[in-house]
Amino acid sequence: MGKLAGKTAIITGAASGIGRASARLFAEEGARVFIADRSDAVRDVAAEIGNAATAFTGDAGDKSFVDSLVAAATADGPLDIAFANAGISGGFNRLLELEVSEWEQVLRVNLIGVFLLVQAAAREMVKTGRGAILCTASVAGIRSGAGGSPYSASKAGVINFVQTSAYQLSGTGIRINAICPGVIETGMTQPMFDMARERGTEGKIGQLNPLKRAAQPIEVARLAAFLVSDDASYVNGQAVAVDGGLSASHPVMPGKIW
Repeated sequence: MGKLAGKTAIITGAASGIGRASARLFAEEGARVFIADRSDAVRDVAAEIGNAATAFTGDAGDKSFVDSLVAAATADGPLDIAFANAGISGGFNRLLELEVSEWEQVLRVNLIGVFLLVQAAAREMVKTGRGAILCTASVAGIRSGAGGSPYSASKAGVINFVQTSAYQLSGTGIRINAICPGVIETGMTQPMFDMARERGTEGKIGQLNPLKRAAQPIEVARLAAFLVSDDASYVNGQAVAVDGGLSASHPVMPGKIW
């Protein structure tokens, strides 16, 4: 029997990358998954999984959509897991070139979208006195150098929101944590990987972390499955990096540390 047997889970941003890998793994571990994405490809993911998955297309930053998603997931029973994973990169425009609209778009999906799912899910979970919530942040939210300004700020916001929410939910039986991926091959980072492969420099991706490589989505999904399972019953309010050790150090020149 899987570690998530009998549990009901919501996962946003599930059409590709970490969300897709998590949806498949959660289902393999016994969960019934309600998966959402703005891309219709989320329906292909549900088809891959089978009867344990139900797909929805919509905007994670739209309150009415998020509320309807939670309502569907709780129509036949309680909600056990909510994974607020949807996010966008927002590009890499420099500070002096950024438009307000770029900030608004990134914050709407990456931070407001997280708030919407956390709030809606928590309202259901307090009814049963239990539940696990997980949010995708990033190493870009820990320090600079891993993303554009709006993206990095949004992910720092996710980390702080998780920390404050853990205390806001004191005594409810609900746990909330964040994961902070480093360089992962996902839909968001695919252009970078494709360009590196064309140039023959794929081996340089991830060279600044001690493992000297990028990661695959399943490596993040395994941590996600642990954090939402009962195995992590005393893990709460944490932001856990999955980055090959990148965030363990200040910037250094590889091979020139000593």
